[in-house]
Amino acid sequence: MRLLVTGGAGFIGSNFVRYWVGRHPEDHVVALDVLTYAGNRPNLADVEDRISFVQTDIGDLDAVAGVLASHDIDVIVNFAAESHNSLAILDPGRFFRTNVLGTQTLAEAARRHGVVRFHHISTCEVYGDLPLDSDDRFTEESPYRPRTPYNASKAGADHAVRAYVETFELPATITNCCNNYGPYQFPEKVIPLFTARALDDQPLPLYASTQNRREWLHVDDHCRAIEAVLERGVVGETYNVGSGVEASIEQIADAVLAATGRPSTLKEIVPDRPGHDRRYLLDSTKIRTTLGWEPTIGFEEGLAGTVSWYADHRSWWEPLRDRAPVVEGAWTGGSQPPARP
Repeated sequence: MRLLVTGGAGFIGSNFVRYWVGRHPEDHVVALDVLTYAGNRPNLADVEDRISFVQTDIGDLDAVAGVLASHDIDVIVNFAAESHNSLAILDPGRFFRTNVLGTQTLAEAARRHGVVRFHHISTCEVYGDLPLDSDDRFTEESPYRPRTPYNASKAGADHAVRAYVETFELPATITNCCNNYGPYQFPEKVIPLFTARALDDQPLPLYASTQNRREWLHVDDHCRAIEAVLERGVVGETYNVGSGVEASIEQIADAVLAATGRPSTLKEIVPDRPGHDRRYLLDSTKIRTTLGWEPTIGFEEGLAGTVSWYADHRSWWEPLRDRAPVVEGAWTGGSQPPARP
């Protein structure tokens, strides 16, 4: 297989590149990334000699077409996206440009080149949110009800991919995944943010809605799910990828503090961000029963390993911490927080 991984220097993308070359050493893998603040070329340092790397934007049709032609790509896995909800409130336009128009441009390049599979990575957040006091889950048939600019931009990307399937017969598949965690996650996201701050004995900023919950999946299990879809998935189908394991923001903080041996007094309540979703939970029956996938890494085990990885890799995350463009917890009512230069 000749595989193009867009967003290949990001968190999930770089883990997928590492996973794929380990499992499929005979394949030719090209990692493409525009290297925004969250794209980090050193994420690929241990596999650089086994892949090709291209720095470009998925929204540049000519550049992407050139990559597809020069590397004779037959499969695309699209991770490329702006993904931080807080930044999307500050600068929604960049999310719609990258996530919607960028995905459409990539799909167009794929159509013209004639790939045999275009796999698009999406999120549970396109479905909206669920009440905290319910047992509801989102299925692949749930209506899209995005509540934030990030969620809406990912929903738009999904619709663009489906339109290319129906109109142009692009051989595409989609996965909607729950929250991922693991190594190489940019330290603006909650688990690495809490871990880095705990390791430095700094306060952990918990949104005021401390019981809002997310479903958590280790990034390695996500990579295995994508592999299952590429190998056994049906073109035109969408698959929810979830663990069924939920944890609130306060439970995450408590677990990180316990793993780092820090006191609960480091928890600090900050105002909620606008449009803060209450709860996401996916019904992943379809991928489990039809493709035989299921998660293999338990949450307690995975979280402990992740905290340990950050403790052992200060040289990786310390230079990145000040690159985050949003000051979390600076919300005042419905206003926007200050952004870093």
